[in-house]
Amino acid sequence: MKYKAVILGLLLFSLGACDKKSDKTSNATNDAMSCESELPSRFSATKDTIAINKSGKVSYEGMVQIPTSEFMMGASDNEGKSDEYPQHRVKINSFWMDATEVTNAQFKKFVEATGYVTTAEIKPDWEEMRKQLPPGTPKPDESLFVTASLVFKPTSTAVNLSDASQWWSWTQDANWKHPQGPASSIKGKDNYPVVHISWDDANAYAKWSGKRLPTEAEWEFAARGGLVDKKYFWGDEDPEKGKPKANIWQGKFPYLNTSVDKFKGAAPVKSFAPNKFGLYDMAGNVWEWCSDWYTPDYYKGLGSGISINPQGPPKSYDPMEPTVPKRVVRSGSFLCNASYCKGYRVTARMKSSPDTGLEHTGFRCVADAK
Repeated sequence: MKYKAVILGLLLFSLGACDKKSDKTSNATNDAMSCESELPSRFSATKDTIAINKSGKVSYEGMVQIPTSEFMMGASDNEGKSDEYPQHRVKINSFWMDATEVTNAQFKKFVEATGYVTTAEIKPDWEEMRKQLPPGTPKPDESLFVTASLVFKPTSTAVNLSDASQWWSWTQDANWKHPQGPASSIKGKDNYPVVHISWDDANAYAKWSGKRLPTEAEWEFAARGGLVDKKYFWGDEDPEKGKPKANIWQGKFPYLNTSVDKFKGAAPVKSFAPNKFGLYDMAGNVWEWCSDWYTPDYYKGLGSGISINPQGPPKSYDPMEPTVPKRVVRSGSFLCNASYCKGYRVTARMKSSPDTGLEHTGFRCVADAK
């Protein structure tokens, strides 16, 4: 791997550009397209000081109440990754969830009220970087320490899908206000999901609004919309069949997007039909952060009983990057395609370091029901 890529995380991606098939999948081609390469942390400092909503009250406007329920969490078919098994019983208390992903307009209000600066707008910190690099790694040239984030760049032809560096570009001054770099803007896109959001950013917004990020169990139950043992929130029909059901990649990834769903990038929230709970974009559009730490074997350690309001493991461990802690992300994004990524499956799990934000990563919030 190129030295520069190791340092700044220009190569390799765990989020959403792919979804590793489980060991149950016999298709060798799918296995070769699996997401075993990782996008290292952006290496910025985690923010511990967070502004809280002065009122201390939660507004449930724009939210949907999810009922107290029991359900079977995890995959029951043969399409899941190994970390989606075994299926296990979970009980969750009622909670409220944002009907849509947090939008640019909503995030702008937070920034204006607090002066918050997102991870992508902060230069990488070498002292933080060193904690996640092999001992003795020399400090790179100072010119590489710039405010930046990863922007999707389609290729001109078919490429090796195991090398995500071919379609991700470390772009200086790309951030939530400039999703494709400094020449771009969000003018006229108030109703689009905010992107280039790290877990730290999402958590800060959630606390300011008097809310929190959903647990992985809450997210999956809400996404299912009351359906049982279905692959997607709308049922079992693959998204490429019938009318468009979610904002995903149609065609051949990463060089040909036929845009059957009318979008090549993120779509305005509510562009597609909601699930049966009234929640929009619980598949595709942008990845959404959950509160849980990630470990690949978390489900296996839960036992045969019922898990009540599970909060995830106490700490993260990813054997692919043992020194880099990871949080869970769900839903897939506009880059997901069946040939490479089926992250829009309702049980699909993915992970990323808390200080990583990209052009297709956003979030939504939840609040406890009183």
